[in-house]
Amino acid sequence: MTRARTLSAALLVAGLALAGPAASASTLRIALQEDPDALDPAQGVSFVGRVVFAGLCDKLIDIDQNLAYVPQLATEWAWSADNLALTMRLRPGVVFHDGTPFDAAAVKSNIERYKTAPESKRKTELKQVSAVETVDPATVRFVLSQPYAPLLGILSDRAGMMISPKALAEQGDKISNNLVCSGPYRFVERVAQDRIVLEKFDRYWNAGAIHIDRAVYVTVPDQSVRLANLKSGGLEIAERIAPTDLDAVRGDPRLKLVESPSLAYYNLFINLNGGERANTPLGKNAKVREALEAAIDRSVINQVVFNGEYIPSNQPVPPGSTYYARDFPVPPRDLAKAKRLLAEAGVAHPAFTLLSTNAPIDLRVAEVIQSMAGEAGFEVKIQANEANTLVAAASKGDFQSTIVIWSGRPDPDGNISIWLACDGFLNWGKYCDPKLDALGGCGSVGAVHGRTPGDDQ
Repeated sequence: MTRARTLSAALLVAGLALAGPAASASTLRIALQEDPDALDPAQGVSFVGRVVFAGLCDKLIDIDQNLAYVPQLATEWAWSADNLALTMRLRPGVVFHDGTPFDAAAVKSNIERYKTAPESKRKTELKQVSAVETVDPATVRFVLSQPYAPLLGILSDRAGMMISPKALAEQGDKISNNLVCSGPYRFVERVAQDRIVLEKFDRYWNAGAIHIDRAVYVTVPDQSVRLANLKSGGLEIAERIAPTDLDAVRGDPRLKLVESPSLAYYNLFINLNGGERANTPLGKNAKVREALEAAIDRSVINQVVFNGEYIPSNQPVPPGSTYYARDFPVPPRDLAKAKRLLAEAGVAHPAFTLLSTNAPIDLRVAEVIQSMAGEAGFEVKIQANEANTLVAAASKGDFQSTIVIWSGRPDPDGNISIWLACDGFLNWGKYCDPKLDALGGCGSVGAVHGRTPGDDQ
């Protein structure tokens, strides 16, 4: 990575472990690594928030384990011959948790909110949608300003989650306090930094497939504590098991480990133009950023922090994907090059602060980066924050660099444009290259290839 994004990308392999049998067959207790951010699909950006949304909010489209698009609230869809309109048939008999019927008018009101509400972070994703037409109560049409293939992927995520129009009219931007969707579970309560409680929705359109009455998501930042509670029967599911604990989990007959290569990846994100905090040699000098990448060994991070369980990568799509650029492999560490580049930049000991969440594994990643960069001459200070505090600081440009995890999207545009498009909703460091935007309307698959034109984040 020479400038802006995807410096230390490691694709998640291990996702969660399950204990059994459950202490109570009607309650599922799930440990999350962080407390989710706003429980509003318009505002939410966190990995763990997306986990909770899966129980609360059905989407227009879902994805299966092979990343194929499958029906959820929309039962079928078709593109027009010119690819400027997407028409969807909606599932009959669906109601929101407050009893409001789900129909084309509800889709229209949700998409228009995502496109225009001041609090919405979905604007960039939907900017090619120029209008939403209600053909009839069971049919909706998305009219586009230009062909836009990523739309299906976008509607399989937060921008496709449908909220009760009645609840939105009553609560507005405070909807996260009592989110009313149409998923299998309805919202009951939230205690910040502690728990989120959901209960089975009896009028769910597929209620016969739902066999758990209550889901309780608890915030447990420490991986060792999550695993200990799982083993003791205090939890049924724990996400993101520490890689160093995986062998023990595999050897425990009471536990089941669920693992697979993931769309998720870690970024080391650098502030280029996001306010005064970007005014550092790292933020302003491309050679300093190139030196930082040359000082980093992704394979060492994988072995030391992730016990060899993750996949070192330098691209926002996983190896083996159709979109993976094999001509741009992970660059090896080159300490001599890093020192030479710093000498050429005239900055022998550039200093910067690296933000990390207070999760132990994220802190270990930061510490290894700190050590390797230090050998090249960098002076790296680590600052640990609670996850939502980190996101708030990054969103305001109040950071110099930060380690963040992105949960990944099936369409590669969703792994690129949000970070690198000039108006990307997670473009915290304010990278902007109109040539990159023009390649894909909102970012480009072909533009990344492990490097991006101009500065990388």
